Amino acid sequence: MKKLVFDTIQRLQHPKVQFADVRLTSTDEQVIRFERGELKRYGSSLDAVSLGVRVLVNGCWGFAGTNHLTRGSIDKAVQRAITAAEHGSRFRRDKISFAAHEPTTGSYFFRPQEDPFLMDDEAKIGYLAAIAKQLTGHDQIVQSTVLGIFYRQYKIYANTEGAFVDSLVYDTRGEISVLASDGEQVFNRTWPGHMAARRGGFEVIRDYEFERWAGIIVKEARDLLTAPTITEERADIIIGNGHLALQLHESVGHATEADRIFGMEISYAGKTFIKPEMLGSFRYGSDAVTIYSDSTDKAGIGYHIVDDEGIPGRRVDIVRQGILVNQQTSREIAPQLGLAPSSNMLATSADDFPLIRMSNFCLAPGSGTLDDLIADTERGYLLDFTKTWSIDDNRYNFQFTTEIGWKIEDGRITGIVREPTYFGITPEFWGKCDRICGPEEWSYHGTFNCGKGEPGQAMHLSHGVAPARFRDVVVNVKA
Repeated sequence: MKKLVFDTIQRLQHPKVQFADVRLTSTDEQVIRFERGELKRYGSSLDAVSLGVRVLVNGCWGFAGTNHLTRGSIDKAVQRAITAAEHGSRFRRDKISFAAHEPTTGSYFFRPQEDPFLMDDEAKIGYLAAIAKQLTGHDQIVQSTVLGIFYRQYKIYANTEGAFVDSLVYDTRGEISVLASDGEQVFNRTWPGHMAARRGGFEVIRDYEFERWAGIIVKEARDLLTAPTITEERADIIIGNGHLALQLHESVGHATEADRIFGMEISYAGKTFIKPEMLGSFRYGSDAVTIYSDSTDKAGIGYHIVDDEGIPGRRVDIVRQGILVNQQTSREIAPQLGLAPSSNMLATSADDFPLIRMSNFCLAPGSGTLDDLIADTERGYLLDFTKTWSIDDNRYNFQFTTEIGWKIEDGRITGIVREPTYFGITPEFWGKCDRICGPEEWSYHGTFNCGKGEPGQAMHLSHGVAPARFRDVVVNVKA
């Protein structure tokens, strides 16, 4: 495969091609899902191979992909990409250009502790079946699920500047959930939540401790049937990692993808309230808030040697002590904002065009434990585990509901509340953040399902977060 990519990039060393890159991916995925204790889905997609060719000709991008790795198919893809760029350049007023970058070469091969693609299928299914059985046979529990998704991708990247990199990664996502009903209302509980994917193999499933949490979420789901709701109009809230990852993702991560500033995502995924003139001066949050993109951290799903246009992995502060200082960018867009590329151009597979995407997008930790933060909160609520959410196209106004909350009185947890909901305006909300827990509480929370692009692409990425407190937040729509 390496020779195939090398030979293809050599054919693109042509005077009329300003820049070109070639990507090849081979992707494997397996899904195991139980419902009500029974195996509902078991499927594998193996050796999904694709190759993509991207060229810059006459100041315009051209792209073509193929799933057939024959010389004839690749030659056709090369020609289609060049032809698309030539035709597209006739309609571009502003020609694309960017500075050359020192080429990167190297390899990265992640080795899981337990390779799910080498394990016996009966062992994986048997392990999850035992968890599924724990979730059944309980009064008022009307539905239960157990999910395991295992992913592996080998990628080769090369460009005409001389970059040549290959990598192999493993990502795993697992979740258990139950639905409780008393005949009139239903409430659900999940563990470890919807954003819990991690880099690794089957050891990730074991790390979730499903055996211990199965009983906990069954009890909590049933308790929610008789739990009270929040009655205050405003309250101090502490958001736990399982939900804060999504809050960060939606109100900061997507908002700071710089292609949105230039209208490239309006028709599908929306735009952003951010304007170029805000960089360096706009207050996005309180002094406690520092948010960064870091594709150099191997612990997160977003690690890479180079992104999908050859920029080496970087750590870039996006918000520094509350001030918006940078954006997630590409080689094309960064110069328009006076920035350096942030290594955030990525695609799901080789036959997808790369887009500006989050990699490891993180909230920097503060100090202290969650217990310390609860003890420091006289009145308020601890919220966690996403239930529903909504945010406008500008990533400005939002509403989030979590599965469960815990009431805090005089620095102690005194009970649970059902489906706590809070509302906010992005910069005002982050401006209310007055304390973030320390490194001992900080962890990565990942997703397989970040959607963007037309045709749509689902990206794997991580968010590093620690529980954080937000003062005087609207928790009742009547406010």
